[in-house]
Amino acid sequence: MTAKQSMLIRDAELLNGERLDVRIRGGRLAAIGELTASPGEPCIEARGGLLIPGLHDHHLHLAATAAAYSSVRCGPPDVLDQEMLAQALSKPAQGWVRGLGYHESVAGMLERSWLDKVTGHRPVRVQHRGGRMWFLNSAAIEALLTDGTEAPAGLDIRTGQLFDEDVWLRAALRSAPPPLEAISLDLARHGITGITDMSVANMAVDHAHIRAEQRRGALLQRVVLAGTPQLSALDYDARLSLGPVKLHLHEGHLPPYDRTVRSITAAHDAGRGVAVHCVTETELVFALAAMAEAGCSPDDRIEHASITTDGLLDQIRALGLCVVTQPSFVVERGDAYLRDVDADDWPHLYRLRAFLNAGVALAGSSDAPYVGFDPWAGMAAAVSRRTASGAVLGDREALDPAQALALYLADPLDIRQSRAVQLGMSADLCLLKAGWVALRDDLKTDHVCLTIIDGAIVHDARYTRP
Repeated sequence: MTAKQSMLIRDAELLNGERLDVRIRGGRLAAIGELTASPGEPCIEARGGLLIPGLHDHHLHLAATAAAYSSVRCGPPDVLDQEMLAQALSKPAQGWVRGLGYHESVAGMLERSWLDKVTGHRPVRVQHRGGRMWFLNSAAIEALLTDGTEAPAGLDIRTGQLFDEDVWLRAALRSAPPPLEAISLDLARHGITGITDMSVANMAVDHAHIRAEQRRGALLQRVVLAGTPQLSALDYDARLSLGPVKLHLHEGHLPPYDRTVRSITAAHDAGRGVAVHCVTETELVFALAAMAEAGCSPDDRIEHASITTDGLLDQIRALGLCVVTQPSFVVERGDAYLRDVDADDWPHLYRLRAFLNAGVALAGSSDAPYVGFDPWAGMAAAVSRRTASGAVLGDREALDPAQALALYLADPLDIRQSRAVQLGMSADLCLLKAGWVALRDDLKTDHVCLTIIDGAIVHDARYTRP
């Protein structure tokens, strides 16, 4: 990141429709109004382009998304059948092959015998797009179980299927966390100035890695770090903040109810909220019951709320919970939902407008790497509710463009609050190439002109501006 500097952004449109000048000094907005440039002060001509706070992705898996840059795509839409999968896995010439995004519609539930035929002696691990299962070939199993390492309970040696053992896998691989520079630059290109890392296993080593990447200038964005209770004892600052305790529910293996209630209470006692993963109706019923018994904190939130009936929505509202949703799932997985999910549940999938109408605080995110992290694509999906094939999924849940944008302007530390360009705020900004009237019906990353974090320009598309 370049050093903080004073600069004047001239003739920018704000979300209230005013066209004003904005001065940045010392990493903050020092003045807003009709301003005159100081001698030698750098000036950016906005020409009526919309100036908004930098976008925030409220649920992303940072290390996994960074690792995806060097991984093989193994599922739709890139890979559609067994032959395509075999071809994709054969491309890397040496070393570990890491596949991601696999779905059983490609070639069923993979087994080590088939992977051995395709991949030979290279160790291969392929992650199911749900994030909980890995498929290993024989070379991978052999490499992971060297030096007396014991097989975990979640590994089926016969099939090579590894289930819910990410912590063990990371330790067995003995691999360093991935560098974050490439993903950070891509996030900046989309106008993203902050993310909430919602990985359930985040602990001290992840905190240390993120802080180190920020300090060496590789990770430009501010980060809210959610995860384990262990994070509570660590140090934080303006660029790395403590987030909620993540509770990852799985319908087929729900934790003991009393233990869940105690976990929620312990998080509250430590001054943290909880963020509960709920992608099925059963998971949401379980979560809401436990949260009601433990008592709710203003920082408590439901992640995904993938299927929310009217009755469950009423409970969310009554408990004062926030919801963090992923509009892009409608595009990237909507056709599969229409094929695989009972039609009675279609109106309850990834609801948006119903939450806002009920007064539930709602924030937008990607859940990357499980879908792409382009927030503008998420906004467009929230407005259109169209799947990849063009089908409409839950049109009553569609938002208007301003509501869709607001999903990514929610305050990362208090989703109930919306951020706006105002005097004294940290200079984390996104300048677009046109005003809101021109952009509202064309929500695309291509319109991002400048991304500014802490008063420094981290992405500049002015030289490609038409």
